Amino acid sequence: MSKLVTIYGGSGFVGRYIARRLANQGWRVRVAVRRPNEAMHVKPYGAVGQVEPVLCNVRDNASVAAAMQGADAVVNCVGVLNERGKNGFDAVQADGAGRIARLAAEHGVTRMVHISAIGADAASNSDYSRTKGEGEAAVLLHIPDAIVLRPSVIFGAEDEFFNRFAGMARISPVLPIVGAETLFQPVFVDDVANAATKAVLGEAEPGIYELGGPEVASFRALMTRMLEVIHRRRVIIGMPFWVAGIMASVLDIAKFVSFQLFPNNILTRDQVKNLRRDNVVSEGAKCFDDLKITPVAMGSILPDYLWKFRPSGQYDEIQRSASNLRG
Repeated sequence: MSKLVTIYGGSGFVGRYIARRLANQGWRVRVAVRRPNEAMHVKPYGAVGQVEPVLCNVRDNASVAAAMQGADAVVNCVGVLNERGKNGFDAVQADGAGRIARLAAEHGVTRMVHISAIGADAASNSDYSRTKGEGEAAVLLHIPDAIVLRPSVIFGAEDEFFNRFAGMARISPVLPIVGAETLFQPVFVDDVANAATKAVLGEAEPGIYELGGPEVASFRALMTRMLEVIHRRRVIIGMPFWVAGIMASVLDIAKFVSFQLFPNNILTRDQVKNLRRDNVVSEGAKCFDDLKITPVAMGSILPDYLWKFRPSGQYDEIQRSASNLRG
């Protein structure tokens, strides 16, 4: 019988790519999510019954344990970029990761892959980075041979980075950004999935790997690149950190006093803290080279999904070519 892997958060941005790759390797894939009915898009990744969404909440012991029954390996992709209700940083990224690892160890599952993030640090003043660091520590406490993957900002068709700012550029003449000179090393989502798949298959040594693409660029440079791809001219405004801090504080307070009726999906104080730090692979860290993976460059991927933000969408290139001919 083929082996079984449980992927917590397997219908999300990164998880779905891991599910597809492991299904292609012949594994049975159990996708553990809070809303299985909204995860049906993963079922066609394999043969009938090979990829199945199941109900699970990483804040609940029983559902986490049930989801890993009979599993040969587990992958944790659960994380939050913005706290909402009970799904806070501590509950999901620290306690949730630790719960999955502890129960995996109790059930005899010795192979675990944990998706973290560059900048994870239990001593960080950012709650996001702190809980990422605490989650890593909890995973390695229960499963010392676990493999931890720390990607930089991830790009791909469903990303919340380039898509978000391209959407803003479509309706606004200016593009305000915080941390304009902060460095990033964007990594393609399927390269991260490839690394996770190698880890599940036993083709990677235990430890922590930092995953970055072949290009390091400032936030401003990345926005310039994105604007070139979507054929738009916009003024990029680098917002000073002190101004961003005031703005984020007001938005966070509005979220609090409204009892989260008005969630802050624009800019939080915690995000401002993270944007002060470069998000690149550390010198000497294990990386794609150690996994024998050559990461894909942004230039070969961005046009494939950002075309919809161009002035004429899919017809923009044709119109530009026609204009050149008329000229």
